[in-house]
Amino acid sequence: MKLVANSSSALRGIAPIPGDKSCSHRALILGALANGTTRITGLLGSDDVLATARAVAALGATVKHVGPGEWQVTGSRWTTPAEPIDCGNSGTAARLLLGACAGVEGLTVTLTGDQSLSKRPMQRVTAPLERMGAKFDGGDHLPITVHGQALGAIHHLNIPASAQVKSALLLAGVTSGAAVSVKEPLASRDHSEIMLGEFGNPLTGCDIAIASDPSSAAFPLVAAAIVPGSEVTVRGLLVNPLRTGLYEVLEQMGGAIALTNEQLQSGEIVADLTLRHAPLQPCHVTAANVPAMIDEIPALAVACAYADGESVIEGLAELRVKESDRLGAIVAGLVACGVAAIADGDALRIFGRGTVRGGGKVVTHGDHRIAMAFLTLGLASEQPVEVDQAEMIATSFPNFVEVMQGLGAHIEEVA
Repeated sequence: MKLVANSSSALRGIAPIPGDKSCSHRALILGALANGTTRITGLLGSDDVLATARAVAALGATVKHVGPGEWQVTGSRWTTPAEPIDCGNSGTAARLLLGACAGVEGLTVTLTGDQSLSKRPMQRVTAPLERMGAKFDGGDHLPITVHGQALGAIHHLNIPASAQVKSALLLAGVTSGAAVSVKEPLASRDHSEIMLGEFGNPLTGCDIAIASDPSSAAFPLVAAAIVPGSEVTVRGLLVNPLRTGLYEVLEQMGGAIALTNEQLQSGEIVADLTLRHAPLQPCHVTAANVPAMIDEIPALAVACAYADGESVIEGLAELRVKESDRLGAIVAGLVACGVAAIADGDALRIFGRGTVRGGGKVVTHGDHRIAMAFLTLGLASEQPVEVDQAEMIATSFPNFVEVMQGLGAHIEEVA
């Protein structure tokens, strides 16, 4: 399915953003390991998260969908499933399950994925798990077979800072009872630590309310930043300090941001965020700030394209091993739309001129965030912007098009 975005009038309204993807995966996995029943509200019903729901059900948990965004998970001891577990396109599902399964003695399970996931590196997770005594059949890519073992303690230096690696080790510690210590030079997302606190020790079923995903909210909010006259609000947004990097940079660039109604929800800070259009200035983002916005870099690149001057974003080596070579895809898409941009080592340099020609046919390489980013870029460009694939948007933001159209965005399917 191809989509095209056309220049739009002012975008206005409240953008209903689905639940945070990172928290949704973790709620399902911890609920499946816990004693008793966990009630989850706001769960993201995307392809990636549903893959995790099917996985924990195959491992022995009872998983029930009881209403929109509402799920119940009753934990049990995990047992060997009848068939391999398909993680679809979800790197989070695969890496966290590698850790959780590694510490379940007697469990044998093979994890597989789609063509894209099967190209993504897994040894960053399996190597430290093997230091704990974990046993795997396979190499750096799926399929990988896990043979659950009694595991030993580990002190791991998490370089580069990766929440998925850290979470896999923590889950291995939970299922095996082994002591796990992780040190990071830069802080990665701490949703696992926060949610483990909610479940307690030992893990006990609880109520988990999941906030709106800041990575999905990035697209309608950046659209508001670049389309003149726009004002968009997201309610109940996850504003964990390790996830707000994009919004801090947008504010530094001149974006008019207002944060209201801050509160604590299931251990996480949430708030309502409103962004109004304002002329944007270029930015310089250092590597130390990237972990707080790693999934939002495509959206930030769109904002930089509309800033007047050179923007630099450093420390982007991790983008080379996302759903696509995301750094290369960003540069190619910007150039196709008339924006001068280069990848300078692991840095992205964008030479904005305040306006964007557009007119490009962007190759997404099956990457949901590349598709959404360039559809966002097309909402303020002089000529329409087309993306070659859009089906994969459902992995993280199933109703993206409807949400954007509800704000006034001109996005439509083309033959």
